[in-house]
Amino acid sequence: MMNKIIPGGTAHKLPADLQKALSVNKSVLATWESLTPLARNEWICWVTFPKKMETRKEHVKRTISELKEGMRRPCCWIGCIHRKDKEISPSIKGILAKKSKKAK
Repeated sequence: MMNKIIPGGTAHKLPADLQKALSVNKSVLATWESLTPLARNEWICWVTFPKKMETRKEHVKRTISELKEGMRRPCCWIGCIHRKDKEISPSIKGILAKKSKKAK
């Protein structure tokens, strides 16, 4: 049996851990495939953004749970900062600057 190719986002490829989680549930996979590439990109970026593996695993679980609930994008997410097709907004630049100061 051939593995089905699950689409990724615009700036991010689908990581293996999220791909595995999506492929387990047909209805979640159908929801994922119905998302726009930009919406999928937001989920992927949100999953891959955490530095700790423990947090990333929680994001994968929450992605599946929220897709089951019908959510189309991650809640309370600043948005993907890796996209090349648009400038980062001033408000997001401010948030990122605060985060980098805290990390020091």
